[in-house]
Amino acid sequence: MVSLRLVPLDDMVVFPGMSITLATAVGKDERVVLVPRHEQDFAEIGVVATVTDRVKLPGGGQAVSVDAEHRALVGAAQTGADGDLFVEVDERPDDVPTDGRTRELQREYRAVVEEILEVRGADHRIAEWLRAISEPGALADSCGYSPDLDYQSRLSLLRTLDVTERLELAVSLQRERLAELQIRKRIRDDVQEGADKQQRDYFLRKQMESIRKELGEDDGSVADEYRKKIEAADMPEAVQEQALKELARLERMGDQSGESSMIRSYLDWLIAVPWGKRSEEKLDPVAAREVLDADHEGLEDVKDRITEYLAVRKLRQERGIEADPRSGAILTLIGPPGTGKTSVGESIARATGREFVRMSLGGVRDEAEIRGHRRTYIGALPGRLVRALRDAGTMNPVILLDEVDKVGADWRGDPSSALLEVLDPAQNHSFRDHYLDVELDLSQVLFIATANQADTIPGPLLDRMEVITFDGYTSAEKLAIAKGYLLPRQLERNGLREGEVTIPDELLVAIISEYTREAGVRNLERELSKVLRKTATGIASGKREAPVTIDLDAVRDALGRQRFFQESAARTAVPGVATGLAVTGAGGDVLFVEATTMKAQTPNGGLELTGQLGDVMKESARIALSYVRAHAPELGIPEDAFDGRVVHIHVPAGATPKDGPSAGVTMLTALVSLLTGRPVKHTVGMTGEITLQGRVLPIGGLKQKSLAAHAAGLTDVVLPERNRGDLDKIPEDIREQMQFHPVMTVAEVLDLALEPVRDVSLSQG
Repeated sequence: MVSLRLVPLDDMVVFPGMSITLATAVGKDERVVLVPRHEQDFAEIGVVATVTDRVKLPGGGQAVSVDAEHRALVGAAQTGADGDLFVEVDERPDDVPTDGRTRELQREYRAVVEEILEVRGADHRIAEWLRAISEPGALADSCGYSPDLDYQSRLSLLRTLDVTERLELAVSLQRERLAELQIRKRIRDDVQEGADKQQRDYFLRKQMESIRKELGEDDGSVADEYRKKIEAADMPEAVQEQALKELARLERMGDQSGESSMIRSYLDWLIAVPWGKRSEEKLDPVAAREVLDADHEGLEDVKDRITEYLAVRKLRQERGIEADPRSGAILTLIGPPGTGKTSVGESIARATGREFVRMSLGGVRDEAEIRGHRRTYIGALPGRLVRALRDAGTMNPVILLDEVDKVGADWRGDPSSALLEVLDPAQNHSFRDHYLDVELDLSQVLFIATANQADTIPGPLLDRMEVITFDGYTSAEKLAIAKGYLLPRQLERNGLREGEVTIPDELLVAIISEYTREAGVRNLERELSKVLRKTATGIASGKREAPVTIDLDAVRDALGRQRFFQESAARTAVPGVATGLAVTGAGGDVLFVEATTMKAQTPNGGLELTGQLGDVMKESARIALSYVRAHAPELGIPEDAFDGRVVHIHVPAGATPKDGPSAGVTMLTALVSLLTGRPVKHTVGMTGEITLQGRVLPIGGLKQKSLAAHAAGLTDVVLPERNRGDLDKIPEDIREQMQFHPVMTVAEVLDLALEPVRDVSLSQG
């Protein structure tokens, strides 16, 4: 017990941790006890405080600044030599409980107070201050700062010495405050919503008029502001004339007219178009090629075309040849997903020094998305092209029309037809948006379109495009992309530093061949991300130490069992199965065609087809069967082999729709293999359309099919003679590792594809 000077606090409660200034004299004491007093009744508890400063007030008075430290029970009082009261105090600093109940109450208290602050819209600094309090006793005492607590509630909080009980009391008091505040807010919102809208709008308009008059911003000044913006926008003469005409309408009808907001929106959009702004174009073909090579592996056709485009523009500029607005080019990149079509657009913009804007057209069905809405409609807006120019801030950006093959059409119009004018260099110098209704010169824009397949692009639109095909990457190119681009990017995204994780080349090749079968590299990047995430988890948890070299076990642990196998040898080991090559929306693929025969229910026999085949593919199967039946003796097939039997042709996987004529030679080879008992060589893949005379006609997508054959482990590709010229497009390393056999007739196909004749009895059961 110690004796301290008593400082009474009338109807006020001070809590430990508070700093206050009191207009009182405390002599030379360094410590005092602050005791609440109400109507001359002292509380039995107070707060021990340290005097930090003494100040003389005007008139001879004194004031002291004190810092409250901890609670103290007040005992017997006695009068000092100066006539002031001194009391015996039992100091009670807070214990720090560590039980789970206290921690739970701390979390609950913080949550309730944060809700109160949210309802009141209080300064976020209060919440930050609250989070900084770690001691449970001090946290409970923070309730005393609340302006809504009465004297008795504060005193109850001060009297509660047990920290856990004090927290329970603080939570209870704050919950009462929260409930009261929520009720008040609900009543206030109900009253506000019930106010008469028309009267409120009337008062607001009057207030706006008064404010504008005070600021000098009347209708005349608004018109003057628009006039200055129109003059500064560097509009073409016809566009400026239209803008001034609309401005005159705005001045005549005044700002209070309902149509004035529509006119102002229209003028805002006219001004937002960067009429006179153009990026300074870089016309250095060598530097542009370096940028493209740094950003993308392979894609030589695209890089060559962009380099040619810049070289031509550079020559015309150096030789003073005026640019022809009708001589633009619309590059269209068509290829499987994940081959880098979209990212090429950004690289082209960077290489040419232009701004880049991406317009996603996938699923667009409203023509107004391209041409804009007429101004007569409520909420009318310009089309996406005008918005793209506004976003770019120049009239010569690179605009990427992404997924142009997925544009739809319905009762709102055909967006692909609206694109005809946009993508025609002979017309787009005078494009007219429905909303702006003025001519817009798009001839300086470098349009780049992307698509997964050309089949769904309307013919007239495709005719305006210069198509560059993305046929996919070879395994060597995928390895280079993985090492140079994907791996560094995924290391950074997974919080790993350079050199912390190493994946040997042979493991990258294993991931490419055993876990992905795609034309692009999107899935490859996902698989690399899985491996690195697993490794990052091990490093973060302390189970592994950097640097880490990934081995095959780590790959299997992260990616699971092997997903893709080179199964052509096993599939074609029996007669009646041939390996074909196909092109899908995701790139090239290997297709197995299976054939068998069985007794028919009728003497005439027949043909059964399964595997979700399209009409064209079904016709190819019928042509193949007709040819085999017509030339059975030449092919070594008994003439009665078809009597009373059904021929069944199946193309796995049955859940995937398939169509096209290029499987004709594969179906015919499978039938001849079945009926002669000669298996198809497991190293051979084939493609080609057939006729009833046994000729092999050309097909498309040879490069994609060849890449798929190489990935599947095939070494020989049988292709139509008229596709011989397409072999130049196949990467040189693929041509060196595989043999390509151009053929003109079915007989050549069979000689190349079937195993030599053996003494094998044909099972007709």
